[in-house]
Amino acid sequence: MSEDLVSFFKVLSDANRLKIIGLLAQQPYSVEELAALLDLKASTVSHHLSKLSKVGLVSARADSYYNVYQLDETALQEKTRSLFSQEKLAASVADVDADAYDHKVIRDYTRKDGSLKIIPAQKKKLDAILRYVVKAFKVGKRYSEKQVNEILSTYHADTASLRRELVGANLMKREGGGGEYWREE
Repeated sequence: MSEDLVSFFKVLSDANRLKIIGLLAQQPYSVEELAALLDLKASTVSHHLSKLSKVGLVSARADSYYNVYQLDETALQEKTRSLFSQEKLAASVADVDADAYDHKVIRDYTRKDGSLKIIPAQKKKLDAILRYVVKAFKVGKRYSEKQVNEILSTYHADTASLRRELVGANLMKREGGGGEYWREE
């Protein structure tokens, strides 16, 4: 899929091809007419038309001795709808590691034993660290504040800050002051 998208944009990345599309959007033209309008050689215009035809943007019809080219507006709309559908755009990044940033932050802020060197001040980095730390808690299981502190102490001595940040980021829920804590999915 992403190859179709890249091919489509490569074809549109040439200024002369965009001019050809613009002219053909107004009316059909022959190669010679387009060459005269754009001050290009007919062979250059033919080359551009060939590329535009391959992605389905233009079509040709015979008119006596000439081929007359026209913009295929229906194909353009279908191509646009198809290439830019949410599913296709999502598929174009399927091989991207969505957690790469978190992995980098975790590598930068943790020691070999998994404990934190420091608690990051920057929000995005802190969020990545909190997503890492919250994995120590089972979803749905209730923990006392003492149990939460014991688990968090394996990550950092400032358990109160970690606990407060986990609750503030909605990664953990808390019941009452010093009551039970739990992780929701």
